[in-house]
Amino acid sequence: METRDWIRDGRRAVGWGAVSIVLALTNIPLVVLFVVSLALTPVLGLGLFLFPLVVRLVRARTNLSRRLAADWGVTIDRPYKPAPPGMRPVGWSRWRFLITDSATWQDLAWLVPGFVAGVVLGLLTLVLPAYGVEGILLIPLWLWLGLGDYGYGVFWPFHSVGEAFLSLPQGTLFLGIGLALAPYLRRWDAQFARLLLAPTPAARLRLRVTQLTVTRADTVDAQAAELRRIERDLHDGAQARLVSLGMAIGLAEEIVERDPAGARKLLAEARESSTTALVELRHLVRGIHPPVLAERGLDGAVRALALHLPVPVNVDSDVTGRLPTPVESAAYFAVAEALANLTRHSGARFGFVVLRRDGDRLQLQVGDDGHGGADPSGGTGLRGIERRLAAFDGTMALSSPPGGPTIVTMELPCVSSSPKTMLSSETG
Repeated sequence: METRDWIRDGRRAVGWGAVSIVLALTNIPLVVLFVVSLALTPVLGLGLFLFPLVVRLVRARTNLSRRLAADWGVTIDRPYKPAPPGMRPVGWSRWRFLITDSATWQDLAWLVPGFVAGVVLGLLTLVLPAYGVEGILLIPLWLWLGLGDYGYGVFWPFHSVGEAFLSLPQGTLFLGIGLALAPYLRRWDAQFARLLLAPTPAARLRLRVTQLTVTRADTVDAQAAELRRIERDLHDGAQARLVSLGMAIGLAEEIVERDPAGARKLLAEARESSTTALVELRHLVRGIHPPVLAERGLDGAVRALALHLPVPVNVDSDVTGRLPTPVESAAYFAVAEALANLTRHSGARFGFVVLRRDGDRLQLQVGDDGHGGADPSGGTGLRGIERRLAAFDGTMALSSPPGGPTIVTMELPCVSSSPKTMLSSETG
């Protein structure tokens, strides 16, 4: 790591150390409010309205700690049960729902230890860098102003400005050590929060069941929509042409003896209709599972797809082995949908696709230099990608600030189904 990197990270950690102290000080008032709102429940039912509001504040505080922990590389999932649809924000049903949620008491159990850890680790984050700054700046200034003797580090005391400059190397050393240790102290604080705020095994199982229920429903809806699309394409395309083909051949049979020229014309039209129907059927099959994907795998299929786009797209891939067919298909269509959005909506002059295999995880990235501003809620394309990946416990993250660039990052689990490798030398 370059010098400027660890100095930058250290300064950032020191700043967040000061913030963590301020945030930790809010924990104690929240504990008091929690206890008071719970105690007021029998008093004219005041707690039925006050308690849900206090729990909302407590969860906002703990969720903030989870987000800050994620900034330091520590992921803390939320353990809360989803509220039933239509439940009022306050009242008896909300009170009973919150009081029976184990995550409510888990948050309460963290507030006091979180206060202690936040203050102690926050102060430790500040002390060494502050002591270093004192040795570099304050001691020479103190003695230059003639405010008396001063001691620092291993030298005690300093009597003159000349002696005070002996504090500079010590101050620089303390400052450097403090900046180097500060990120570790922030991560220790985040790991302590995860120890108390992460879901319990029971809560994790409940969240998993809820997630699977949602993704199953989305998958069923997506498959139903796909079947309707296939049926519509067959009915409006190939089926209609085949019906027309049969009618043309039947009519040719009837007039072949009395009007051979007309019969030949009908048969020529029938031949054209059969060719068109065959092309439409091939397109339909390609939309279900592209032959190039079956023949050349994900790497080759994505490269072939990039070659036929109107926008230059560079493909960078280290995926050389065959993946399970469902995963391969989901990844291909996710990339294809992202590239379709790139060509239709981004106004980009250049795009890229990155495919990476990291153990049992497949990482996909599609980006462009367009005008940005992509929003999953603005259309069905990105939401369709999310649903497709969610069926495999995959995730999608979107970065698309106004003015660009747009980067869609996707990840899904995969296990190689074959030791074979498939190399491709094409470029997209």
